[in-house]
Amino acid sequence: MSRTGWVCLVVMMMALVLGLALGWRELWAAAWVLAALFGIAIGFVLGKAKYEVAVQLASTRVVVGEQAVGRLIVRNPGPRAISAANVELPVGRGLATFEVPRLGAQEEVEELFTVPTQRRAVLQLGPVRSVRLDPLHLLRRAKGLNEPSELYVHPRIVQLANSSTGLLRDLEGLARQNISNDDISFHALREYAPGDDRRHIHWKSSARAQQLMVRQFEETRRSQLAILLAARTSEYAEPDEFELAVSIAGSVGAHALNDGKAITLLGPHRAMARHTRSQLLDGLSGVELDDRARPLEEQAGTIAAHAPGASIVVLVAGSRVSPDQLVRASSRLPLAAHRVAVTVDPQADLRRRTAGDLTLLTVPVLSDLGPALRRGI
Repeated sequence: MSRTGWVCLVVMMMALVLGLALGWRELWAAAWVLAALFGIAIGFVLGKAKYEVAVQLASTRVVVGEQAVGRLIVRNPGPRAISAANVELPVGRGLATFEVPRLGAQEEVEELFTVPTQRRAVLQLGPVRSVRLDPLHLLRRAKGLNEPSELYVHPRIVQLANSSTGLLRDLEGLARQNISNDDISFHALREYAPGDDRRHIHWKSSARAQQLMVRQFEETRRSQLAILLAARTSEYAEPDEFELAVSIAGSVGAHALNDGKAITLLGPHRAMARHTRSQLLDGLSGVELDDRARPLEEQAGTIAAHAPGASIVVLVAGSRVSPDQLVRASSRLPLAAHRVAVTVDPQADLRRRTAGDLTLLTVPVLSDLGPALRRGI
């Protein structure tokens, strides 16, 4: 029932009560007129509109600022015509309304729509609802027609050239002290033992030693990147700083994935292992500032649990996180990991400093990320 419907219902009841109490025929007449209007309204909203609907998007993933283009298809699958109706498509917190004309048997109508994307988000589209209204809008009846779908609005990222990421390119295949019978880093020769893989027999050495000799290898580790994104509201001067921080985390992570590195993204409440670019950016689409998020220093202490093999850790924080706080957070990272801290500050200049084994970068705009990651800056 609409607000108008509730007002009419209250007026009808008051007119009925006062008409009985005072004996006024005019109030009785008003009550009966309103009751008749409600009866007519009920007739308009009764019945079922058996539509088949489909929502099709040109792409379920867009970059913030782009328009998502889609179409709504409404079809009458029955053998009889269906009268005109309204169809609503919820889009996030918004609502799009379409007027569907009278559809004959097996007829369909198509409506195009666009979704503007001013900010990152994971938008839910649907469920589409058929809506029946009476002419006076006293009553409203809605029925869901399909399952909702999701539209991911990704953060903006920049493509990092290989020459721009010297700080992130030094651990692929770093040797460990463990000896293995199967790897890529040759270590030494030893006598053959039953069960050894014959592919590793070194035939020239075996001929000289007059016995079978097999290769031993040093284990290597693949470069693993952990990105810790600060998301506590007090750590950023304004929301735009956080958007820049998300874009930086996405740019670094996407570049690492292109290089074949494994990455772990630590958000405000949980760690997320991301294996593809789409998974990474999907996860970043829904990240929001949160007053309840743990401070950066506490988050840093969880990296050893979530990414114990991390060879590089990148901390991304807002301008309200001081260098001292970054150093303290760095002290809680795995000892073997290289540490880089990126502070986003639109009011500062691009600069690079070091504090012990921590590299501190200040990035004012997203396009400065590539130059900031070069060794020579």
